[in-house]
Amino acid sequence: MNYTFRKATIQDIPQIWQILQDAIARRKDDGSNQWQDGYPNPETIENDITIEAGYILEIDSQIAGYAAILINDEPEYDNLKGKWLTTGDFVVFHRLAVAKEFLGKGMASELFLQIEKFAKDHNINSIKADTNFDNLAMLHLFENLGYHFCGEVYFRGSARKAYEKVL
Repeated sequence: MNYTFRKATIQDIPQIWQILQDAIARRKDDGSNQWQDGYPNPETIENDITIEAGYILEIDSQIAGYAAILINDEPEYDNLKGKWLTTGDFVVFHRLAVAKEFLGKGMASELFLQIEKFAKDHNINSIKADTNFDNLAMLHLFENLGYHFCGEVYFRGSARKAYEKVL
């Protein structure tokens, strides 16, 4: 497959929003509370793109996945109930989702690899992320891809499991 990993543009918002809407529905079908409170939404995606944090994984010019990627930009991580592995610069990703047409084809793992490449390209050796306690697919990815559980963080009143990978 021919992968392209690039910054998202305003023109990509309808496709990204569809991917996220499908992911929101999957989370609900799985019995999860994650993403069931009006977040994320199209304004979130537009903001990601405006601050140049929105990225897409394309396969043969079709958007297969989306993630927001930031550097040192998650204030809640300062309030971790636990202990991070490192204290220096870090890459954080949010809103990672795969298009339903690409589910089960390794695209989430590919997004993780692209995020690792992004970190290395910016000379950063730490990736931090979090997910809901009941997001079994993401928890499985964290464990399989060498992330370490570091504790809990809180978003919109809910605890999330926080992970870090040192590259």
